Amino acid sequence: MDSAEVKRCGKPPGIRFLEYTKKSNLSFKTHQAIVLIVTFLAYTSYHATRKTTSIVKSALDPQSPDLSLTSFFKRAEANNLTASSKQSWVLGGGWAPFDGQDGTALLGQLDVAFLFVYAMGMFFSGHMGDRMDLRIFLTIGMVGTGVFTALYGVGYWANIHVFYYFLVVQMLAGLFQSTGWPSVVAVVGNWFGKKKRGLIMGIWNAHTSLGNITGSLVASTLLKYGWGWSMVVPGIMIIFFGLVLFLFLPVSPGAVGCDNSEDDLYVPQKAGEGVREPLLSSDTDGDKSAVGFIEAWKIPGVAPFALCLFFAKLVAYTFLYWLPFYVSHTAIAGEYLSNEAAGNLSTLFDVGGVVGGILAGHVSDRLDARAITAASFMYCAIPALYLYRNYGHVSMTVNIILMLITGVFVNGPYALITTAVSADLGTHSSLRGNARALATVTAIIDGTGSIGAAIGPLLTGYISTNSWSAVFTMLMTAALVSGLFLTRLVVAEVGAKIHQSRRVIPTSRTPAALEV
Repeated sequence: MDSAEVKRCGKPPGIRFLEYTKKSNLSFKTHQAIVLIVTFLAYTSYHATRKTTSIVKSALDPQSPDLSLTSFFKRAEANNLTASSKQSWVLGGGWAPFDGQDGTALLGQLDVAFLFVYAMGMFFSGHMGDRMDLRIFLTIGMVGTGVFTALYGVGYWANIHVFYYFLVVQMLAGLFQSTGWPSVVAVVGNWFGKKKRGLIMGIWNAHTSLGNITGSLVASTLLKYGWGWSMVVPGIMIIFFGLVLFLFLPVSPGAVGCDNSEDDLYVPQKAGEGVREPLLSSDTDGDKSAVGFIEAWKIPGVAPFALCLFFAKLVAYTFLYWLPFYVSHTAIAGEYLSNEAAGNLSTLFDVGGVVGGILAGHVSDRLDARAITAASFMYCAIPALYLYRNYGHVSMTVNIILMLITGVFVNGPYALITTAVSADLGTHSSLRGNARALATVTAIIDGTGSIGAAIGPLLTGYISTNSWSAVFTMLMTAALVSGLFLTRLVVAEVGAKIHQSRRVIPTSRTPAALEV
């Protein structure tokens, strides 16, 4: 147990209350269950608040029901607000300044501003997270996210029609949103060793899709009462879960003085064991201080996986922003779907993503090869994308099947890299058991990926005006490049497997193979 860590973080009030009522300390497994539940609810609420803006857009700019970022590049001069634009909002009437000819462009700018601030904020959040009590840091992030999400909706009652108000609010919301991912991955990585981390985190990562679905349902249900409610209520929800997290989240076993019953959490590798994990090859000393930003980039495997995720999230987020639009504008069996039907159909991509995340995590655990698994999924995504583009229009059944398959291979490696891989590298053996690198490493990897997430939809805005086939060519190229960035790590893992198999020497004198 690290007494300094216990003093720095301490037991959450809720944990102390549970132990007081139980009159005994909570077990290690109980702490693990609490961690999974609390972090799952926390990041579900993060994604629910992130999703609400896509629902509100149709109310702010009803003239463009199929929102795209295409007109972001064709923005006309801003229209002057007229008296009628300041009247009370009614469903279908739009909301100035988003109800004019450049409304879609303005909404596109909000998306881009949010994503870039989110990506940049991720790097700083990871750096700060490894130097603070993650329970406090996450609470601040969730409360801040809730406040600025709600302030976006306050514009409805305050009758605000100034574009820069919504822009600043979205940018600040993106900044506070960036606190979430590196912190929750760091906490889960603290409590779960590498042996089953891929499968556990693959299942746990379903919070992303559940958050998207929850945000959509809540925002859609409240929209008829006024679009402000669609923002304020999710904002209040994440503040509530932030308080729950403050009361109950144990940051790490050491922080709560819990006996560590797992033998692979922060255990330094013995001499000669490095070959089992080809990524772990550094001889860094055992400094327990928080790892710096540059030092974290130097951890073997961080840069390749970060660049891989850049292109993987470019593909994934292009689908997130554009799939409903693409489906509604592509005839399936000779018929076009309504906007609502296209939106419902597009959720199957997320369903495939949940399956892909779990499958990728399980496979990588069984093979003990994260890079091989991630690269294989990205390469399989190439034919999946090709088939969906060229045969998805044949029938609804074919479209559904191909969309699910595409979701599996596109989101599988994305989920694996942002969860298990980030946790593995944040507990890298070169750190000699230093637990204070998880948030920084996770932030570097997902922050780099988030830049790709912002660029993908923007490039699609340019390319889709000419050809959707060109868009899919771009996505297939990005998937290929994503896999290629892992080539060196794949070769290292294959070499390690071959080396390991050669060390298993079967002899006629022993009943079983002996491992040297």
